[in-house]
Amino acid sequence: MKKHIEKFHYLTLDMDHFSHIQQVEMACQAGAKWIQYRTKNKRSTEEWIAEARQIANICDDWGTSLIVCSNVDVVEIVEDTQGIHIEMADISVAEAREILGDTKIIGGSAHNFEQVKAIYHSGADYVGLGPYKPTSTIKYNTDYLSLDDYRSIIEQMNEEGIDLPVIAAGGIKPEHVEDLMKTGIHGVAVCSAINQAEDPAEVYKEIYNKLY
Repeated sequence: MKKHIEKFHYLTLDMDHFSHIQQVEMACQAGAKWIQYRTKNKRSTEEWIAEARQIANICDDWGTSLIVCSNVDVVEIVEDTQGIHIEMADISVAEAREILGDTKIIGGSAHNFEQVKAIYHSGADYVGLGPYKPTSTIKYNTDYLSLDDYRSIIEQMNEEGIDLPVIAAGGIKPEHVEDLMKTGIHGVAVCSAINQAEDPAEVYKEIYNKLY
């Protein structure tokens, strides 16, 4: 089942002075259509679920799609979530699909064409491809992808008939968006460039205007 995947994926970030709830409210007010709730500091699934429910209510009010990063249990329990993003250290896309069924959106992370191909055949709805630049959000053990790398992977996908939206991720800033989109990708995922900005909403709008 083909699902709609937005071009702009906004990711929340664990921060002391700017909570996930506040980040989601900011993004929705700035026009967000797609939010990925990404947290690594929850001590329990119950705590994760409680915050996810609050975020889901906000997203529902704004008509915004909510994707949860990594936790299948949260997606199962919090019905108003639209899907999950599976990072490379998590369970497989195929396992998540078996648990969540066909209606939920499932995205996976990849670094090269072979991983993209595997994610596609596992039943993912989109792939997050990176990292493009260094970022404090995730510690990568891989090389950064160049614009030529993105072009090459898109070309290989086209040659093999792999119809899967590619979302560039990892250290992306407003000034990177236009060149990345010229490579043939579907969109971008952005986290720290927005959340750590002096005016997060302004940076969000700047990126949005480059994509739509």
